[in-house]
Amino acid sequence: MENNCGNSRIAGCSFSVHPMADDFVDYIKASLREVDSSKVWMKTDDVTTTVRGRMEHVFDVTEAILLHIAKTGVHVAFQGTFSIGCPGDSSGDVHMDESEERLNKPQSKNIEQRVAAKFSLYPMGGGDYMDTIYRQIQAMKEKGVEVTPAHYSTRLDGDTSDIFTGLEDVFRETEASGSSHTVMTVTVSANSPSHKDDRS
Repeated sequence: MENNCGNSRIAGCSFSVHPMADDFVDYIKASLREVDSSKVWMKTDDVTTTVRGRMEHVFDVTEAILLHIAKTGVHVAFQGTFSIGCPGDSSGDVHMDESEERLNKPQSKNIEQRVAAKFSLYPMGGGDYMDTIYRQIQAMKEKGVEVTPAHYSTRLDGDTSDIFTGLEDVFRETEASGSSHTVMTVTVSANSPSHKDDRS
């Protein structure tokens, strides 16, 4: 395998969703059926689901999968690793010529769902990114997202749409700032029975 990324700039996310219910498999399968994944390469195994393609479609699909489970009211956790510029990531290029239209956004934008999230960003291979990160965090605050520091991460509390938009913006702008390989880890909790201010 060649240790380069080519010019396609394939983005991807390897993620798991965990509905806290006895019939968790049904929740996951129903969500995967409801979400339009035709603009991404997607594969599910016994550990994770991986989606790859244009950045906007990767975020569109992962947000929609989380929302379709969360809208049922069940407590659900999402853990994902987003990546772009991974050396050797060359298959799946066929999805890079898709249009910018997000197939799941018309449904997702109508689902109001507060979540708590934590993310960590790892720019690799250079780039002037710290000012970019701070600007995007400020933009999230202006959208009504509560931003607080946490050990090894940044915590976000707010509406799912605002948080995923902010996460995509900071991911996209970090890459644009010159990071040749960018990784972002994200953990999201929806409908948790815990008090929202209990951050222990």
